[in-house]
Amino acid sequence: MARKLHVKTGDTVQVISGKDLGKTGKVLAVDLEKRRVKVEGVNIQTKHKKPTQAMQQGGIVKQEGFIDASNVLLYSEELGRGVRTGIKVTEDGKKVRYCKKTGTVLD
Repeated sequence: MARKLHVKTGDTVQVISGKDLGKTGKVLAVDLEKRRVKVEGVNIQTKHKKPTQAMQQGGIVKQEGFIDASNVLLYSEELGRGVRTGIKVTEDGKKVRYCKKTGTVLD
């Protein structure tokens, strides 16, 4: 069974290693089985597509590829960079993510 990740679809993240180091973008997809994420504008790959009924033209298409989830941090607008996160339970029993450096709730 796959464990949860520190990021989810729709989060803004910053890449902390690899060829796209320092880039930020929105998480488009999450693969829990392989612990990988697809981030907008990161790890652009070139695919050669044949013409089909749906895509009459065919040709070369650029699209985002998956990267390992350990290579991204949740982006904090307050600090202007990626931050480590933790999970804590509020008084009403709800789980929230918080910034470990400042203690502010990120959700």
